[in-house]
Amino acid sequence: PPEPSQLTQFSRSYTRAAAHPPPLDLSGRQAAMPSPNDPPAALPLTLDLEDFKGDFSFDALFGSLVDELLPEFHGDDAAGVPPPPPPLLGAAPPVFPAVDELLGLFKHSCKELVDLRRQIDKRLQNLKKEVATQDAKHRKTLGELEKGVDGLFDSFARLDSRISSVGQTAAKIGDHLQSAESQRETASQTIDLIKYLMEFNSTPGDLMELSPLFSDDSRVAEAASIAQKLRSFAEEDVGRHGVTSAVGSANASRGLEVAVANLQEYCNELENRLLSRFDTASQRRELSTMAECAKILSQFNRGTSAMQHYVATRPMFIDVEIMNTDIQVVLGDDGPQADSSSIAEGLSILYKEIADTVRKEATTIMAVFPSPNEVMSILVQRVLEQRVTAILDKLLIRPSLASLPPVEEGGLLHYLRVLSVAYDKTEELAKELQSIGCGDLDIEGLTESIYVSHKDEYTEFEHASLRQLYQSKMAELRAEAKQQSESTGSIGRAKGASLNTSPQQLISVTVVTEFVRWNEEAISRCTLLFSQPTTVAANVRSIFACLLDQVSQYLTVGLDGARESLNEAAAMRDRYVIGTSVSRRVAAAAASAVCLLFCSLIYF
Repeated sequence: PPEPSQLTQFSRSYTRAAAHPPPLDLSGRQAAMPSPNDPPAALPLTLDLEDFKGDFSFDALFGSLVDELLPEFHGDDAAGVPPPPPPLLGAAPPVFPAVDELLGLFKHSCKELVDLRRQIDKRLQNLKKEVATQDAKHRKTLGELEKGVDGLFDSFARLDSRISSVGQTAAKIGDHLQSAESQRETASQTIDLIKYLMEFNSTPGDLMELSPLFSDDSRVAEAASIAQKLRSFAEEDVGRHGVTSAVGSANASRGLEVAVANLQEYCNELENRLLSRFDTASQRRELSTMAECAKILSQFNRGTSAMQHYVATRPMFIDVEIMNTDIQVVLGDDGPQADSSSIAEGLSILYKEIADTVRKEATTIMAVFPSPNEVMSILVQRVLEQRVTAILDKLLIRPSLASLPPVEEGGLLHYLRVLSVAYDKTEELAKELQSIGCGDLDIEGLTESIYVSHKDEYTEFEHASLRQLYQSKMAELRAEAKQQSESTGSIGRAKGASLNTSPQQLISVTVVTEFVRWNEEAISRCTLLFSQPTTVAANVRSIFACLLDQVSQYLTVGLDGARESLNEAAAMRDRYVIGTSVSRRVAAAAASAVCLLFCSLIYF
């Protein structure tokens, strides 16, 4: 049924149609319209299913139905339609002339709508039946598919189980085949080894009848591997038969001994040939050839000979000019008389050059040798044991305690200062070399071993140096006192009197401070050279005891001198009746000496 709004529009259209009668035809008569009584065939087809598809509008449908009967329904479009002719004279005008035609049209449209609904209902029924049929077919097909899928899954499970079983069987077969192939290769290699062993076992010292393998330069690696296998087997067999020779296998032992001797000779020859090729490649900087030779040489004693040969042929170990330049850099133009600061600067320059050289060699070693850490260990050890030790042997010339070097030439203190500086710089070099890489080398222990002989006698030399400094200082003080006494003159000088010798000249805080400075320098050397707390404590204690002994001797000598001066002054006063001013001067000197004594004691 139409909506209320649609009925309202319909009624309005109907009213407008009644107000305007239908147009006349060309003869002036009213156009004939279909009537409700007309058969359906006589009525035009006004409705179709296509009218109801898409965006349906009732106004548009209604307009399409009444366009011909009610032109004024178009509104503005009907303005051009001529007005209806005036009614004939005497005739009554019709109220709504097109009502009959509209009723017929509406009834016919209702019929068509009913027919369309029936057609749609019939189509829906057919579609329902068809959908039900197709749904049943699909359900049946789906059920069959589910059964088929279940069966397929079962088949896949059986297939997977079968594949797994076949795979396990194939793996077992493969293992057996691999084992058989390995046994076959082992047997083939054993046959070849036996053949090669028989060649080496033929004649002592005869290497001319060997297979081409052992003389082919392109197969050196293979020849070296086989030779090492034969050698180890023959040596093991000789050792085993040497123990059981009493059982009756002496002939076999002697035969393998021939093979061992020939193999040893061949391995030596091959190793020398590879080392020669390695040297040639090293001179040309052909790293690939060097690496190939080093890899083959690693089969001979784990490549120890190749490593040691490479390190031994480095220029810094065989060039005499480099060795002479080292000591020149350290000592400079002053030679052995160079002070410790100059030696420290020279060692820094030299050790930096050594570290740079080792760093460059490390780059080559990493690219050439299969075991670079072992080579670096040998290289660093050779640097410390040969090059550094050679420098220190010329630098640290241990003086004799029986005949001390004079203080004017530095005395024992010069040796101790150089020892301290050299030890400090060598430790810095060791840390730098360790950062570059030294394998498993105990570089700290090696550094300590270089100085072990010097450190064993360090305490004796330190004490002797302190005694030498003390004796030199006391001699200097006595010389100054004597010089001052001779220059000023005094009463009774011919008799050795020392009236004018002031006690301040024999006891001075400045002198004691110098003793303390020597002691501090000695303790700093001790803490540098030794790391064990017990050793450091014992050495520091002995050095401090030496300081106390020096101060005690110094004060004793000073007080004895002051006492002698006072006694001489008193004797001279009695003999020559010295004036009051002289007495006061002597008393003031004595008091000053006592004050200096107490100040020294308080200082310590």
